[in-house]
Amino acid sequence: MTARDELAERQLALVRALLAGGPVPAGFDARRVGVEAAALRSKRRSVAAHLRPDLADLLDDRFGPLFDTWARDHPKPADLSFRADLDRFETWLYEGGHLERPRRRWPWHR
Repeated sequence: MTARDELAERQLALVRALLAGGPVPAGFDARRVGVEAAALRSKRRSVAAHLRPDLADLLDDRFGPLFDTWARDHPKPADLSFRADLDRFETWLYEGGHLERPRRRWPWHR
């Protein structure tokens, strides 16, 4: 394995620790990695609340804890938009029983 390959593996391990709750790689301060991981989750949660205020309003004070739980297990793929990522979150909320699916309303119903 080349030095470049080793560096790439260490970088990937650090990204997993920061974004997906993976173990902190050797040589890194676990407390500092934890602080940075929390900051990144907070930033992602803030973007989510800004883009989907409807979900934040419906969940009220449950939004933060539920989003953080989901985000740890569902890192945002690089090729997925934030809105598509939040569609995955919304689906997870329905499937987990955290939100009731809205009833379909037909346009002619008032």
